[in-house]
Amino acid sequence: MTTDLNVSRKRLFGEWLKIVLGLIVFAFGVHLTIFAGIGLAPWDCLGMGIAKHTPFNYGISMTIMAVTILLIDCLLKEKIGYGTIIDALLTGNFVQAFNTLNPFGENQNLLFGIVIMLTGFVFMAIGMWIYMSAEQCCGPRDALLVGLGKRMPKIPIGIVEVLLWAVVLLAGYLLGGPVGIGTLISTFGAGLVMQLVYNIIKFEPRKLKHKSVLEVTRMLLGR
Repeated sequence: MTTDLNVSRKRLFGEWLKIVLGLIVFAFGVHLTIFAGIGLAPWDCLGMGIAKHTPFNYGISMTIMAVTILLIDCLLKEKIGYGTIIDALLTGNFVQAFNTLNPFGENQNLLFGIVIMLTGFVFMAIGMWIYMSAEQCCGPRDALLVGLGKRMPKIPIGIVEVLLWAVVLLAGYLLGGPVGIGTLISTFGAGLVMQLVYNIIKFEPRKLKHKSVLEVTRMLLGR
């Protein structure tokens, strides 16, 4: 029994390390979309907008926003896992670290910016693959989308996402977040690149069986 418990704990700790690794890769991808300098995806635009009007940098702003969304997810009674919590606490700060360590100046070339942004989408997709394969639930924003989708069953989930992103983008724009051609590319291109990457590596997120915080905690305690 003790041996089985130790094996389970090692496996869970290994999954947490996989989540952190995936988030680092994902954050590097987000950093590239910011470094591209041609406009940001809606959530990043909102994070930059909040940073402009508060004492917080982008990383802290995104962490506060993620924790707030996490609380909303709880109110919507969505399944929350340790992966959701780790995502909320670390991703924004990882992106901020990459932004701070980047030795290059601001990009001024549109074509180069588009290439950099598309490359960022690839890293984001790979990071999500690593992170989600740990099967400890989605990030706060994905859980919010699912929660809203359940409450609007007659509206396709894709339309729900567009509506959500439109609200987020409007808020970010009003707060002064960067909006440009990259925003349009992000809105429509990120999902297409993700699907292409997942087709190549033969990954289907909908087949994953996620474990909640309660389930993982019980496994750690041997119950």
